Amino acid sequence: MRTVLVLPALLSALVNTAAAQQAPTQLSAPAPAPAAQSAPASSPSARITLDDALRLALQHNHALLALRSTILQNQAMETTANLRPNPNLNWDAQFLPLFQPSQFSEDYFNNNAQFDIGVSYLFERGKKRQRRLSAAQDATTVVRSQVTDSERQLVFNVAQQFINVLLAESTLDFAQQDLDSFQKTVDISETRWHAGAMSEGDYLKIKLQLLQFQTDVSAAKLARVQALAGLRQFLGFESVPDEYDVTGDLGYQPENATLTDLKVLASRSRPDLIAAQQSVTAARSQEALARANGKQDLTAGAAYSHTGGFNSATVSFSIPLAIFNRNQGEIARTGYAITQAQEQASETTQQVSTDVVDAYENLRSNDQIVQLYRGGYVDQAKQSRDISEYAYRRGAASLLDFLDAERTYRANQLAYRQSLANYMLAIEQLRQAVGTRNLP
Repeated sequence: MRTVLVLPALLSALVNTAAAQQAPTQLSAPAPAPAAQSAPASSPSARITLDDALRLALQHNHALLALRSTILQNQAMETTANLRPNPNLNWDAQFLPLFQPSQFSEDYFNNNAQFDIGVSYLFERGKKRQRRLSAAQDATTVVRSQVTDSERQLVFNVAQQFINVLLAESTLDFAQQDLDSFQKTVDISETRWHAGAMSEGDYLKIKLQLLQFQTDVSAAKLARVQALAGLRQFLGFESVPDEYDVTGDLGYQPENATLTDLKVLASRSRPDLIAAQQSVTAARSQEALARANGKQDLTAGAAYSHTGGFNSATVSFSIPLAIFNRNQGEIARTGYAITQAQEQASETTQQVSTDVVDAYENLRSNDQIVQLYRGGYVDQAKQSRDISEYAYRRGAASLLDFLDAERTYRANQLAYRQSLANYMLAIEQLRQAVGTRNLP
């Protein structure tokens, strides 16, 4: 009979005081998630945003810098491809009296020795130099797009790791606040136990439950340190100080782009697709070079000769006879290479479309999950915990009911934060799929 009278009054008092009592771990559904903040031992010497992280990664990531050097290497190959053949200088002296040194005289050199000096030059036919330069330039264009695609992958990895840091810091913030709140419950329970209003067994149960909250804080701190270290590796260790932190929060930003618009954008922006299309052009350049190499080059020369007191001049021309070797194999190989490049471009086109569809559906699925939490589940879990805590502190609810409500609230809060992080990751995956951060 006492319970029947107490519970209505208890619920009425809870309704009247709920507006004035804001729990420190509140994460309301209509508003964005709280800022991802932690309480490190010392203030960080630098705080970076997501834009800062992306800029630093593009400037200092060593793997990316190594890839960018391949562009310079290919540009150097363009210089080599555009070089003309060097002329040949020929000189010889014959009939010198090396074994009869006494005969060395001006008269001997004029009347008995022979001297020849000449110059020859290889004239490339079939526009070989122009074809080499065009092939090298097309190869550089492909490499440049491939490096851009590596930048796309790096940007996604940095954004993903940055979100992991935000999730770790938000989880740490919640775990610390939840620990502080539960510590107050433990203190109240200890007072009730000493006053005889609670059995020692129930007090020990609730005190042992404190271990879970303390473990959560330790695990969250470790996750934060590991996430920051992983992010720093992408940014370059020398680009940020040891004690650095990020600024930002787990927020919800609705994305309303249509699948058709995203596919069109991806077809224009994906650097790997652009590289695949450029590879077809580069393959055609290689075939044109192979056909040019099948043309036989002409060697022309002119020489001056002094023999037995007579001076003479010689003009020579030579060209191989293209009877057997006309570069047939290389021409055939480069023709097949064009087909290979075309098939790879088609495959890449299909892969881009698949990536966009997967990312779009993943975003929609995560958006629905976030909406479920924001539609009432977050508030309901908090209200249930508050009611159980209020009732337990006044002796109107059992310890098991309170602990169960506390566990449900904790799981709900962690799941909500994870769903926000997954939604933000889904947006980053969509940006990666279309090849640009500017979604329509």
